[in-house]
Amino acid sequence: MPEEELEAWLRLLLTPGVSRAQARRLLAVAGSPVVVFEQPQAVSQAAQLERLLPALISPPDDGPVALQATRSWLGAGEDRFVFALGDAGYPSRLLDIDDPPLLLFAAGALARQWSAGRGWAGPVLAVVGSRNPTPQGEQHARAFSEALAQAGVCIVSGLAAGVDGAAHTGALEGGGQTVAVVGTGLDRVYPRRHLDLARRIVGSGAIVSEFLLGTPPLNHHFPQRNRILAGLASATLVVEANLKSGSLITARLAAEQGKEVMAIPGSIDTPQSQGCHRLIVEGARLVTCVQDVLEGLDHRLPLAAAHPPPESGKQAPSDDAVLQALGFEPTGLDALQLRCGWPTDR
Repeated sequence: MPEEELEAWLRLLLTPGVSRAQARRLLAVAGSPVVVFEQPQAVSQAAQLERLLPALISPPDDGPVALQATRSWLGAGEDRFVFALGDAGYPSRLLDIDDPPLLLFAAGALARQWSAGRGWAGPVLAVVGSRNPTPQGEQHARAFSEALAQAGVCIVSGLAAGVDGAAHTGALEGGGQTVAVVGTGLDRVYPRRHLDLARRIVGSGAIVSEFLLGTPPLNHHFPQRNRILAGLASATLVVEANLKSGSLITARLAAEQGKEVMAIPGSIDTPQSQGCHRLIVEGARLVTCVQDVLEGLDHRLPLAAAHPPPESGKQAPSDDAVLQALGFEPTGLDALQLRCGWPTDR
């Protein structure tokens, strides 16, 4: 991207009082952000946004800093890109959502593929869920993602703790591609414990963000980025989510985009399963194995490639009395004693 154009895009994003929707109205009239600032009066009048004229005339104070930070980041390593709305490398799926990002910062091997005008070869699935999953939920996210990656599905998630991290890890272990949509600038990794995971993702997939470099992990950024997460994917799988989970926002956005929403059921006693149960009641596809997910994606593959490893949560039969009493859910010691009839020491 030419420097004049990059500077204009950053200025548009930083101009106080200009929302993303208003920026798109200005761009629809002007055709480019450069023209917006070369002819601010004519453009704002044509877009019926005359009230924005004072802001468009005055360059934001932090514009030069943002430009220098972006230049430095782009020059600090390979496979780093900034895609503007309408660029050839801009992911085409995002053009179909109501609020596409104006700029998309991207890093990784898959971002290089986008810059060359090549999209994904197979289906793309968003895998989302709780930041504090049960052990079973975390294992489901990892095992399903691994098997789906082996089946040629690209896994999109948010790099957050819990289900997101497990989904990315599973996809990498399956030898497939994974994309992380983050709520910070790409010069930061949040949470910090996912720094190594982020490096691995960049090696074969991509990390993307609409936020300018230097942007910290603010709470309201994560619901905002969920529309991108849902927009990049063909469908969304919710592994675990409580009733107030941000994952339900992603599921709702996917449904509004006319895409398949899938959910894994769980124990009725587990808060992390309540969001999935609500989604199922509202019409989400109930899935219990990878083949269910592939059918939801309308992705046909040999059956051997469509099943997660045995440790994905389905326990093998056992003659052990404690395991039989435990069943398939977390169980307290008192309940185990009642079921087994054993004293505490045994």
